Amino acid sequence: MLPLDGFRVLDLTRFLSGPYCTMVLAELGADVIKVEQPVTGDDSRRLAPKVEGESYPFAMPNRSKRSISLDLKTDRGRELFLRLAAGADLVIENFRPGVVRRLGIDYAAVKAVRPDVIYCSISGFGQTGPYRDRPGFDIMAQGAVGLMRMTGEPGGRPVKVGIAINDIAAGATAIYSVLAAHLQRSHTGEGQYLDISLVDAGLAWTVWESGAWFGGGEEPAATGTRHRRSTPYQAYRTADGYVTMGANNDRLWQRLVTGVLDRPEWLTDPRFTTLPDRMAHIDELEVEIERITTELSTDEWIKRLDRAGVPGGPVLTYAEALDDPHVIERGMIVEQEHPIIGPMRTIAPPTKFSGLDFRVRGPAPWLGQHTAQVLRDSGIGDAEVAELFASGVAYDAHPERQAS
Repeated sequence: MLPLDGFRVLDLTRFLSGPYCTMVLAELGADVIKVEQPVTGDDSRRLAPKVEGESYPFAMPNRSKRSISLDLKTDRGRELFLRLAAGADLVIENFRPGVVRRLGIDYAAVKAVRPDVIYCSISGFGQTGPYRDRPGFDIMAQGAVGLMRMTGEPGGRPVKVGIAINDIAAGATAIYSVLAAHLQRSHTGEGQYLDISLVDAGLAWTVWESGAWFGGGEEPAATGTRHRRSTPYQAYRTADGYVTMGANNDRLWQRLVTGVLDRPEWLTDPRFTTLPDRMAHIDELEVEIERITTELSTDEWIKRLDRAGVPGGPVLTYAEALDDPHVIERGMIVEQEHPIIGPMRTIAPPTKFSGLDFRVRGPAPWLGQHTAQVLRDSGIGDAEVAELFASGVAYDAHPERQAS
């Protein structure tokens, strides 16, 4: 038994924020039906690299779902969608504000057929405010909330965070918001509308930065790998790469200088005696530490840090991270069989529950793989299903594979 068994989702989302949310819901037991436009489907299906014509980036956040393909610009496609929505617990979309209203599948239309529905909209800037009609992807949201001004090296050009962090922030926000709305509905019997934006979600993650600004008027700027409040807490050069060190309190500082760096005199050096002293002389401290760390390899420094009980570690490439024995031992790489790609790997769900089977449920579907099945399950007969495919209202990219 999974926590979302019996919870049905109609997923109209594309790209990353919405698909990330519904992937997690699917792996918590929800029946996620991904609704895509005929022929092209989710825009991310076009992303390379592809194997046998199927996008690997699409396959990552769209696993564990079913796919149906309907032309929602037709009256019949819209009617079929609303028929399915009548049996859905959640409808989630990430179109620009106004698009679902023009299609006739907005919250009002769905609520008319499912009064207690939870309806979630994810957009760049939200459903209200002066920028509501502005299209927005992750990079626009990163720019709008200041992340690109606080990322990178001091004095450098604005830098995008290495992953689509606002997309993932919005997807994570949608996950807990949907679960909260589901819990409230179990108490009140009422559904509701959820308005989530990439900008709001990203801004909500600037917890310490907002504290510095509201509390002291301090605007966060780019600091490279340095921490804004503590040092040493960054990556330092070694003889063959970089090592991270996190001696961010006096106890760890003492261990670092005596048990790792062998510089006990720094404990009484007026530049480094207290944390405020170290922050005031952070440039000098970095120079002094790197004079020492560049003498040995990263592995040797990690051994010393581990022996002294000081947090530290390597700065890996992504390929090295995926091949790390700790990552593998934790079961974070999952093998699965895709119906077209064949054997493939993906990243596992991160939480290890003691009494919940939280795992990848299956591979991502091909476009329209489950269209006929879902339509038949909704009470539509074989003859009508065949007519819907013939007219182009319904679509399956690989009908030849259905018999295999």
